[in-house]
Amino acid sequence: MTSPAMTEDPGVRASMSAARWRSIRTWSIWVAVFGAIAWCAFDLGLSMDQFGTGLHKLGGFLSAMWPPSDGGQLPRIVDALVQTFAMAFAGTVIGAAVAAPLGILGARTVVSNPVIHFLLRRLFDIFRGVPALVWALILIAAFGLGPLAGVIALALEDAPRFAKLFGESIENADSRPREAVKAAGGSTLAGIRFGLLPQTIPIWASQCLYFLERNFRSAAILGIVGAGGIGFELSERIRIFAFDEVLFITGLYMICVAVLDFASGELRKRLQ
Repeated sequence: MTSPAMTEDPGVRASMSAARWRSIRTWSIWVAVFGAIAWCAFDLGLSMDQFGTGLHKLGGFLSAMWPPSDGGQLPRIVDALVQTFAMAFAGTVIGAAVAAPLGILGARTVVSNPVIHFLLRRLFDIFRGVPALVWALILIAAFGLGPLAGVIALALEDAPRFAKLFGESIENADSRPREAVKAAGGSTLAGIRFGLLPQTIPIWASQCLYFLERNFRSAAILGIVGAGGIGFELSERIRIFAFDEVLFITGLYMICVAVLDFASGELRKRLQ
């Protein structure tokens, strides 16, 4: 208990006042957070009745999933998984190939003109803001259903991301080998080829492997909107309420993702 003498001390009064304001601020933050949650729930029309009904239906779906079954279409499912990996691989390779020269041009240590550097980086930022799903919806309308739209969508999403990462890795590379090549009479391209790329290519390869993992997961989502692969098979089973096959496909897909993640991680360790 605080004595009257202590409360007359200016330092004690200041400390108590600061503690009071901290408590008020903390409670104000909590009130604001819960108020924002309540407003979002009201604006979105969320209700406990709707939540309860959804849980009941979800329980029915889960019970219908067991036991899992391939529906006698295992070869077709495996072919869809292979197609999904092919989409991810092709999209990653094309995106990296397009991004390599853009990343070199976007590196401040290679192109020192601030205007060009600023414009290239902003161009990367603009295209990085468009997700692969949006590209897929546009490209499916243009090219029709099938993996082609998915491959191009993944490449369009990856290219600006790769370009930014490639450019940053070049900027962080040691510039002395490049300067030595130029001092020996080599051209600017020779300086990049023999001075910068040997340092950055292992980093680029590691980044490509990481994006390959990510694209394998993204390709399944693109398949749901019509880009082929395992996502298309999943959407078909869900549409006809074949939930035992949905569980089988999902489990097989998760195993493939785990294997790919492990293999990619081991390869990345060797590149470091």
